[in-house]
Amino acid sequence: MHACPVEMNYAGHLIQSNAHLADKTAYIDDRRTLSYGELANRIQQFAGLLRNLGIRREERILVLMHDTIDWPVAFLGALYAGVVPVAVNTLLTADDYAYMLQHSRSQAVFVSNALLPVIQQGMSQGTHDVKHIVVSQAEQTLPSPCLDLHALMTAAQPVEPACPTLSDEIAFWLYSSGSTGQPKGVVHTHANLWHTAELYGKPILGIQENDVVFSAAKLFFAYGLGNALTFPLSVGATTILMAERPTPDAVFQRLTRHSPTIFCGVPTLYASMLASASLPTREQVALRICASAGEALPRDLGLRFQQHFACDILDGIGSTEMLHIFLSNQPGQIHYGTTGKPVPGYEVDLRDEHGQSVPAGAIGDLYIKGPSSALMYWNNRPKSLETFQGAWIKSGDKYVYDAEGYYTYAGRSDDMIKVSGQYVSPIEVENMLIQHECVLEAAVIGVLDNDGLTKTLAYVVLREGRTGDPDTAHALQAYIKQHLAPFKYPRTIHFIDDLPKTATGKIQRFRLRQLNK
Repeated sequence: MHACPVEMNYAGHLIQSNAHLADKTAYIDDRRTLSYGELANRIQQFAGLLRNLGIRREERILVLMHDTIDWPVAFLGALYAGVVPVAVNTLLTADDYAYMLQHSRSQAVFVSNALLPVIQQGMSQGTHDVKHIVVSQAEQTLPSPCLDLHALMTAAQPVEPACPTLSDEIAFWLYSSGSTGQPKGVVHTHANLWHTAELYGKPILGIQENDVVFSAAKLFFAYGLGNALTFPLSVGATTILMAERPTPDAVFQRLTRHSPTIFCGVPTLYASMLASASLPTREQVALRICASAGEALPRDLGLRFQQHFACDILDGIGSTEMLHIFLSNQPGQIHYGTTGKPVPGYEVDLRDEHGQSVPAGAIGDLYIKGPSSALMYWNNRPKSLETFQGAWIKSGDKYVYDAEGYYTYAGRSDDMIKVSGQYVSPIEVENMLIQHECVLEAAVIGVLDNDGLTKTLAYVVLREGRTGDPDTAHALQAYIKQHLAPFKYPRTIHFIDDLPKTATGKIQRFRLRQLNK
């Protein structure tokens, strides 16, 4: 891999590298398509729009938009202009947006029409520096003082050349989805986008110009940003965007209509897809490789998906702080049930509570070192010092590795359960539970008994037609005892219709713990 240039504007870099593909389709959303030539022109027009609005270099704009063609135009147009886009989750509350607007001091908001009411509510709840509200896909006359993105783009003159930024210059923010407290503003550089494409997108995912990519994970997530923007645009591939929620039926519609060759999802979605009566046949899709992240992919899910579609899922782990996947299964080296091996270019280390590296077979805290690391959490020095430790990042995950160098997820640092003096990984128990024919999903937490001792409790979502009675609970407990060390079985099982999850599909165990306080 050649070195990242010292001076680089990532949006300008993409325009230059894809100049020969002007007529090729870059994006297909629910309404229209956009060629690479049109994408380049719109990026430059968006930079002109920012200039017309008086948004200056290094100032921030909030991007709160569904996955349509306007999203990459706004994100890359800001980078091109040297303006910092703050990409935020579309599923949050007005309180969340009020905090993010105040915290980021964004000078403008770029928002999808359907999300305008919630951002206006957020703006009314606190102080902010927003001077302009620009609405994407406005379908009616906008209330004052909102502005129409399409009209502003039409009036803007394209800017050339790109703002001469350094590769290590602040390029964009993402907000982390912390389980507690306020979200943290994760600050990334232009180079970080380049590194994720060079280290994971091209060599691990194997993305090429003739690929068609579809990511169920949205663009505002670090995972989705790589899948649906950085990686395909780095090689001139075509990307499918979907504004709606990624239900199995919505995903199947795109898989069969647009024939993507690469699909990126999360474990809960893969489970729902495989459980759906509408699951397409192998012949109805064109998949050659899939990716999974967000949480560990259970072995059974990976094997069943591979058997049905004859297509492997590359399960990996990434983070907002590292921007994309740094530990992954790789083509030809897939061990379902593990997260694979370190992506070349990254180093990982498992450490005990004293900071010492642990041997194979022992659970340790996961630390990562690599070139796509964020700079800091904005205006949060204590958390920055806790996470960004020199060249290393402390992930907050626990892992174990075997003699062959394969890493297996052992839960979050705050999710590990100590029962009778022995650690129990909730992930291990959950993965075993969902292999039972009755179980669709499961989440395991630790609760205190009457003696103040920690015992395991499982919340289980049953498959359709199954009954959550005492006999089923006893059968599941016996199943765990049969397949895992007996002390790991859940002492109590509650049957539940749905598990609480984040927007990325991660199970929110802290919410389940709150039910038992």
